[in-house]
Amino acid sequence: MKTTRRKIIQSVGAVGASALLAPAMTAAQTKSWPPVETGAPKICLGLRGDIDAAGMRRVKQIGVDYVLMGGPPIPWTEEVLRERMNRFKAGGLTIINMMISGFPKTIYGKPGRDEEIQKVIQSIQAAGKVGLPVVEYNFYAHRIVEGYYEELGRAGAGLTAFDYDRIKDLPPLPDIGAWTLEQMWTNITYFLKAVVPEAEKAGVRLAQHPNDPPAPISRGSQQIMSTLAGWKKLVDIVKSPSNGITFDCGVTRELGEDPVTVAKYFGARDCINHVHYRNVIVRKPYEKYTEVFIDEGQVDMFAVMKELVRQKYSRGLYPEHPRAIDYDREREGSIVGQYAKVGGGGFGGEIYNVGYTKAMLQAALAR
Repeated sequence: MKTTRRKIIQSVGAVGASALLAPAMTAAQTKSWPPVETGAPKICLGLRGDIDAAGMRRVKQIGVDYVLMGGPPIPWTEEVLRERMNRFKAGGLTIINMMISGFPKTIYGKPGRDEEIQKVIQSIQAAGKVGLPVVEYNFYAHRIVEGYYEELGRAGAGLTAFDYDRIKDLPPLPDIGAWTLEQMWTNITYFLKAVVPEAEKAGVRLAQHPNDPPAPISRGSQQIMSTLAGWKKLVDIVKSPSNGITFDCGVTRELGEDPVTVAKYFGARDCINHVHYRNVIVRKPYEKYTEVFIDEGQVDMFAVMKELVRQKYSRGLYPEHPRAIDYDREREGSIVGQYAKVGGGGFGGEIYNVGYTKAMLQAALAR
C-alpha cells in the first residue's frame, strides 16, 4: 500500500507534538509529594527527659521525629546523656537540643564561676561525644514573667498576654539584686570566651534564647538579649557557628522588628542554631503584646518558613506555646508548666501547632 504525503506529514507532526509535551509531563510526574524534608528545618516538640513510651508514641503519631528537653544537673556525663539519647531513639525519636542551666554565679560574675564554667564545658564535651548537636541556654539577670496574664481569644481560647505597665515598678529581688547592661555584657563575654572554643572542638552549637518578655527593665535589671542590637552584639563576641542564638520569630515581632529580615541577618552569619516558631500581636514593642494562635498574628509565618528553607537551615524548629483550648482544659493534668495559668495550652494545642507548621514546611519545600 502506498503511503500518501499527507499521512507522512500528519505522522511526523504527531511525533513532534509528543516530544514537545513529554518533558513537561515527566517533570510533573517525578515531582514528589509530600516533599522530601532532607536538609530542611526539623520540627520538634519539648518532652520531659523521663517521658514514658506512650508519651513518645503520641508524638510520633503526629509526625514529629525530633524532641528537645531540659538537661540533667551539670556536669553532664557521657554515660547519662547516652542512656537518654538511646532511650528516646528506641522510641523512634532523636533528641536535637537540650537546655543547660545551673550556673548562676557565672551569670552574676560571682566567686565560684570558674568552677561552674568548667562544669558547663564538661557537659558540652559529653554532648559532643553522644552526638547531641545543640545546647540551648539562658543568660537572664531576671525574667519578668510576673507581667504575663491570660486573655481570651476566639471562642474563649486562652491567649498569653504581657503588659509591662503592670510590673514596671516591681523592686529587685533580694537574692538577685539589680544589674546593669555593662555588668551583664562583661559576664557573658567571660563565659563565651571560655566556652565557645570548647564547643567548637566538641562539634556542638550553643543557642542563647532571647529575653522573653523583652522588657526594658526586669525587677531593676537590664537585659542583654532584649533588643536586636543585643542579639547582634552577642554573636560578635566570639564569631563562631558554635556561638549562636535561638531565633524566635515571635520575640522578634515583640521587639518591633521584621522576622524575615532578622532571619536573613543571622542566617547569613550561620548562627541560627535553633528556632522557635510562634505568632504574636504587638500593641507596643517590648511592652504590650499577646501571644496568639500560630495562624492569626502579625508574623508572616509562611515568609519565615520560606526564608529558613531558602537558607537550607536544618536544625530544630519548635512550634511552641500552644494556646489553651477546651479539649486540653477538660483533661486534668493536660496543661502544665509556667504558662498553665496564663493562657497556655496542652498537647491538643500542640497538635494544631504541628499540623500548621508541617503544612508551612511542605508548602515552602514544594515551591
